[in-house]
Amino acid sequence: MQLTANIQNYHFNHILLNAAGVMCQTSMELDTVLASEYTGAVVTKSATPLVRPGNPAPRYYELNNGLGTINSMGLPNEGFDYYMDYVDTKETYKPIFFSIAGLSKQENIAMLHQLQDADFDGLIELNLSCPNVPGKPQTGYDFEATEQILTEVFAFFKKPLGVKLPPYFDIVHFDDIAAILNKFPLAFVNTINSIGNGLVIDQDTDTVVIKPKAGFGGIGGTLVKATALANVRALRDRLNTTIKIIGTGGVTTGRDVYDHLLCGADLVEVGSQLAIEGITVFERLEKELTEILTEKGYDSLDDVRGQLKIMS
Repeated sequence: MQLTANIQNYHFNHILLNAAGVMCQTSMELDTVLASEYTGAVVTKSATPLVRPGNPAPRYYELNNGLGTINSMGLPNEGFDYYMDYVDTKETYKPIFFSIAGLSKQENIAMLHQLQDADFDGLIELNLSCPNVPGKPQTGYDFEATEQILTEVFAFFKKPLGVKLPPYFDIVHFDDIAAILNKFPLAFVNTINSIGNGLVIDQDTDTVVIKPKAGFGGIGGTLVKATALANVRALRDRLNTTIKIIGTGGVTTGRDVYDHLLCGADLVEVGSQLAIEGITVFERLEKELTEILTEKGYDSLDDVRGQLKIMS
């Protein structure tokens, strides 16, 4: 069975890939993801113009019973030039997503100008949804700012560009963000980033489990699956068909991957479970997904994508 996908002229031999922020900060980690025969692409760590150490530790915590994770990493990364050097020298048949997350509109515009002028021929992800930088709001929740930056970007940017979005929780917000995104020639939308500003308490010490932002951090893993599926489904129903969907959030089993596909995802990213389980997670998830598809008698992912049933 061919578990493949396409975004514009880019072909993916497998539909699974890492979520930006997990196993992607260093060249060694990026190489590890690319080397897996069960990944269709790799996503770089969301880059800022300069190197960032990120927030103080502890800044990542795994909840008991596999419920998920909380983190406030603070965009630790090796800086834009590091990832430019990596993609310039890396030879691979798999597509590469170059993710950027400037701390201001001006930083994002400057990095996109550099990417436009560079030889890099992969896809670019503009991260509008980092919830863990102290004092910096998520652009994706400011609809006016989102439209403004995309207007400025597409005045000069001609390469395949997508956006990573925060989770939305109201139907009118789905309507509003889709109306904005449909104005632009986006290649893809990646939904969702972690659910921002959750709080987890250690039952033994009555203390928060991470240090930055007084314990507030982004929630990922099993806990966010329902929200992730709702965002994939809502945006697939509202976005132009030329805009592909990357489903991210709550993927721990092959059934979770299948559910993202049912809701309309073209590709599926793995974040928390990749951090917990390591690179072998991709093989397990693909095998579990294949078993489900075989059991249901499907020959192609096109039989599944967007085929979620609703009650009449």
